[in-house]
Amino acid sequence: MLVDSHCHLDRLDLAAHDGSLDAALDAARQRGVGHFLCIGVSADNAADVKALAERYDDVDCSVGVHPLDVQPGAAPALDWLLHELNHPKVVAIGETGLDYHYEPEAAELQQESFRLHLQAAQQTGKPVIIHTRGARADTLELLREAALPQAGVLHCFTEDWDMAKAALDMGYYISLSGIVTFRNADALRDVASKVPADRLLVETDSPYLAPIPYRGKPNLPQYVREVAEFLAMLRGENYERFAEQTTENFKRLFPLAHVKA
Repeated sequence: MLVDSHCHLDRLDLAAHDGSLDAALDAARQRGVGHFLCIGVSADNAADVKALAERYDDVDCSVGVHPLDVQPGAAPALDWLLHELNHPKVVAIGETGLDYHYEPEAAELQQESFRLHLQAAQQTGKPVIIHTRGARADTLELLREAALPQAGVLHCFTEDWDMAKAALDMGYYISLSGIVTFRNADALRDVASKVPADRLLVETDSPYLAPIPYRGKPNLPQYVREVAEFLAMLRGENYERFAEQTTENFKRLFPLAHVKA
């Protein structure tokens, strides 16, 4: 069984499934995907991801504010975040983090928001889902500052091995998306080959970043199979064992997730 550890089910392009989310999830299930983590990115979609998690037994969700969704002058309130996290199918915090690639001028605001999410993690014990782009040093500094007792994950990882190792040394997991299949992703493939087997997750980040051979098309949870097959081949591992291992890793990182045995 596979888990799509990071997908945006409320944002999928469902044209390939006649507009039906039920059909899209069924297509993934038929390819061995047994669980989905639907990710919150803003205050506006918190209700949507919780509703989807309530609707499907094999969907859990997270709640948080993506760094590019933090509104100028208004980081998310800690009391709002703690309230949203108090739900049986909200198993994680985020996605949160830092993205200086698109908004370097918003660094201070993003850091304030990231700290609030890490504070919520301290108070609730729920793991954090971290987005980082163009902000390696600050991301690692804030994670060290928080010194969370429980792990989190650097999702859709695209940085170098030095950053991956620093995060791994702090107890974090690394999640890889379809980007690892792209032709120009040699450096990322080097990282993928080095991550310990018990600290690796797979994801689609759908509807974004479809893997080869679907690159340029809307991504769907069913394509996590392509990511997993590619990584198993890259690492010289048996596919079934790789799928089992990454599912075990997901269950360990997200112990509140409702994953069927």
